[in-house]
Amino acid sequence: RLSKFLIENDYVRGKVDNTLFVKKFKNDTMYVQIYVDDIVFGSTNVSLCKEFAKTMQGEFEMSMIGELTFFLGLQIKQMSAGIFISQSKYCNELLKKFGMEGCKEAATPISNTCNLDLDEKGIAVDNSKYRGIIGSLLYLTASRPDIMFVVCLCARFQANPKESHMKSVKRILKYLKGTTNVGLWYPKGVSLSLIGYSDSDYAGCRLDRKSTSGTCHLLGSALVSWHSQKQACVALSITKAEYIAAGSCYAQILWMKQQLRDYGTELNKIPLRCDNTSVINLTKNPILHSRTKHTKIRHHFLRDHVQRNDCVVEFVKTSKQLADIFTKPLPRERFNQLRIELGIVNESCLN
Repeated sequence: RLSKFLIENDYVRGKVDNTLFVKKFKNDTMYVQIYVDDIVFGSTNVSLCKEFAKTMQGEFEMSMIGELTFFLGLQIKQMSAGIFISQSKYCNELLKKFGMEGCKEAATPISNTCNLDLDEKGIAVDNSKYRGIIGSLLYLTASRPDIMFVVCLCARFQANPKESHMKSVKRILKYLKGTTNVGLWYPKGVSLSLIGYSDSDYAGCRLDRKSTSGTCHLLGSALVSWHSQKQACVALSITKAEYIAAGSCYAQILWMKQQLRDYGTELNKIPLRCDNTSVINLTKNPILHSRTKHTKIRHHFLRDHVQRNDCVVEFVKTSKQLADIFTKPLPRERFNQLRIELGIVNESCLN
């Protein structure tokens, strides 16, 4: 009934996201996002928001909460300079739940010398507690990309966790203890230019020597998407590992490009930044030779889009590779540098 009502009132349903409805006026636009029985709406004109709220209350039995400050566990602070999203309340509850509210703080979520494996000779721990912590931390990654890699790494050992794994998980909690007020900063007035970063840690997994893909996407200077995942197959070279990661990165870019169309933004030749020149050459060279013939056809998805000028794969120095934080443990200085560059900041820095 709600969707029908909006469509009857000249709202256009999103082609990618069917829960998004957009209505364009002469100089303004109204956006309505539906989530189950909640409605989040916004506009370039405040009067349109007031008019929409009045219309909806007249048609449906609903209550207005006011300016969005809390949604799906996310705390949203709207300021004149931008929007800050965090989960500090959930973070504090998490520490209390697992008895870590009085623990010492850690500078990073994982030591850069840490190498987790099955630890078959190690002492087993309560796997229900371990899984509980992992599940809680995974929910926290919605606003804390800085713990994404280590949480996904520790999640690989849920079947039979040992003391060494629990120690690593507790280090994440110690890191959170000192960074409860850290979140994502979305500055106002940034250009709507989409950029993707892809990286991989070649043969980084000690269990099966599979590589880890790390990708992130920035809209202007704001981080809007991030991903860390062990690759499905063993890469025979660094180039192949990076190529697979780049393909995964562009798949997300393609989805975001289509999503942005629903918001009235059309983007073309979106840059994808990679720190491996061989990958860049591979996307430009359509010839299969001995070094690439073993690469599965589906991974050439990226090359096809590069040749159609949908995407431009650019070289970026390793020191400027923002996706590095999603592939491996990093030294403290490097970790903090990337955290700041990705817009993961402490709320106190904004005041």
